[in-house]
Amino acid sequence: MTKDEIIRKLHEAKLYAILDTGYSKPEDWPRLALEFITGGVGVLQIRAKHAADDDLLAWTREILTVSAPAGVPLIINDHPAVAVSANADGCHVGQDDMPVAEVRKITGNEMIVGKSTHSLVQAIAAQKEGADYIGFGPIFATPTKPDYQPVGTADIQQMTRQVHIPHFCIGGVKLENCAALHSQGVRRVVIVSGLLQSRAPSAYAQEVCRILAGSPR
Repeated sequence: MTKDEIIRKLHEAKLYAILDTGYSKPEDWPRLALEFITGGVGVLQIRAKHAADDDLLAWTREILTVSAPAGVPLIINDHPAVAVSANADGCHVGQDDMPVAEVRKITGNEMIVGKSTHSLVQAIAAQKEGADYIGFGPIFATPTKPDYQPVGTADIQQMTRQVHIPHFCIGGVKLENCAALHSQGVRRVVIVSGLLQSRAPSAYAQEVCRILAGSPR
């Protein structure tokens, strides 16, 4: 996919899923990725911060055999060199990781770069920095990021008005609270544990997408 095609898919996506070593085993990821995509997941990320580069590269190449034919962008968390070696679609960095400009020195300008943000100020700054999309949160308390104070929902509408790149609400987001988030203007979310721990990931993803699309029952 070209960068323009990937960015278009980010705008269209309702649900962004993360294959996280904290909640799942890499040997299960191809099956999970297929179920997520079948359920309507529009973006996938691999998050394995403490993995060896060789392992991460092998996992990424395996998931690409599922995601690429489906036209679903695959993003690598915090390992830009691995993202380049695997020919992934993008790299995602946090506030304490290297700046977007430094990532682009490694990935080049044709690979997308996303950034985690934890406040309205950081969201606006990430847009100015040149990020192609942002994660915004944690909206609610989450065991995935236990040291982060939840940002709540108060700034969502203001963030939506001021940030024009695709933005995905993250942190404690579950199927159970998607309707409430949708009522406050949320159209894109990241779900981690809810999807990875679901007994029916495809159905779970499909219901989240239905809610965020505002479709009637």
